[in-house]
Amino acid sequence: MRRGASGKLPPLAIALLIVFPIAAACATLGMGRMQIEPGQLIAAVMQKITGEGDVPKTVMMTVFNVRLPRILLALLTGAGLSLSGCAFQSLFANPLATPDTLGVASGSCFGAALGILLGFGFIGIQTTSFLFGAIAVALTYIAGSGKGKGLSSIVLSGIMIGSLFSALVSLVKFTADSETQLPAITYWLMGSLEGTGYDNLVYGAPPVLVGCVVLFLIRWRMNLLPLTEDEIRSSGMNIAALRGTTIVAATMMTASCVSMCGQVGWVGLLVPHVCRMMFGSNHLSLVPASISIGAGFMVIVDTVARAATAAEIPISILTAIIGAPFFITLMRRSGGWRL
Repeated sequence: MRRGASGKLPPLAIALLIVFPIAAACATLGMGRMQIEPGQLIAAVMQKITGEGDVPKTVMMTVFNVRLPRILLALLTGAGLSLSGCAFQSLFANPLATPDTLGVASGSCFGAALGILLGFGFIGIQTTSFLFGAIAVALTYIAGSGKGKGLSSIVLSGIMIGSLFSALVSLVKFTADSETQLPAITYWLMGSLEGTGYDNLVYGAPPVLVGCVVLFLIRWRMNLLPLTEDEIRSSGMNIAALRGTTIVAATMMTASCVSMCGQVGWVGLLVPHVCRMMFGSNHLSLVPASISIGAGFMVIVDTVARAATAAEIPISILTAIIGAPFFITLMRRSGGWRL
């Protein structure tokens, strides 16, 4: 399957991108330490819809109170981080750009660590994490913008602000109680979707969904982002508005994802590269591909994290173990592959 000359996806590719995350979610709903057979899973869904059936309460609780919200979070996180990485790589014309390029992930991690140190509940931790992620980006923009400064200044400012907040995280860990708070902070920073509930999704899902919709609607304009200033101006596009919208949408998604499940590495770097090798660099196809493949990838990785061993594996460890060799393999391919 190949893209048309316009960069639009062929019908078969569209169908596969729609089916992939849905199929991954449905398949993993029955997987875990407590295996649920497909027939029993279908019966549980029908009982939830109709209110009639004799499915055990433990199965109903496991499916709808434990696994379903976690799978929904995995879908949101994978889509948000991969699309953010895609946007930042195009914005800065840098294949190594990630969702943390502007320091948002480091700021969010500091906010979460501070919330744990102050004894906040999950919603409070989520709120402070999102708030400090936004503050980090604001500081990056203030430090890196100005007359005569380009995108490279913003990138350098992002590195500086990210390092600052990383140091603040270390300070929080140094002052935290070593018996209770420090293990909680350390485990949270490694990333985990454990303990997710619908309340967390109510607060965290809207920014991710809004960011995805905004970037999806302007995806044809995002093809202008890697161009030079003169080339963009000749197209008649308001470059400041385009860049600002892209930064705000990507930052909003990243901060929300990190606030819900901690720092998850590699997704925002690896998935956009895979999508470019498969579908090319036209954002008409690249944006929906990043959303779909990122969502499905995250669901699969999280299922492995919770089901592979008796003790749950932090998700950033798995994404690094899977992502590093896979990324090296992709980079060694001369032309990648295309759909």
